[in-house]
Amino acid sequence: MQSRNKFFEDMSQLMTNAMGVAQGAKDEAENAVKSVMDRWLADRDFVTREEFDAVRAMAQKAREENAALLKRIEALESGKDA
Repeated sequence: MQSRNKFFEDMSQLMTNAMGVAQGAKDEAENAVKSVMDRWLADRDFVTREEFDAVRAMAQKAREENAALLKRIEALESGKDA
């Protein structure tokens, strides 16, 4: 009976070690994929969200200024025609 307990203890220890190795391999794979993705993204000319929002705000302001200038031009032109 004692040999059976030793067998199960050895199997339990083997499974515990295997799970530790599997967890380590998983962590290593995740880090490798993250590193590759970070490098890939860094090589692209993507902008940050803050940069995108800043340019969008500038474009919105430019559209509003253009609309106001168009109204002024139309008012000046209609005044000359009268």
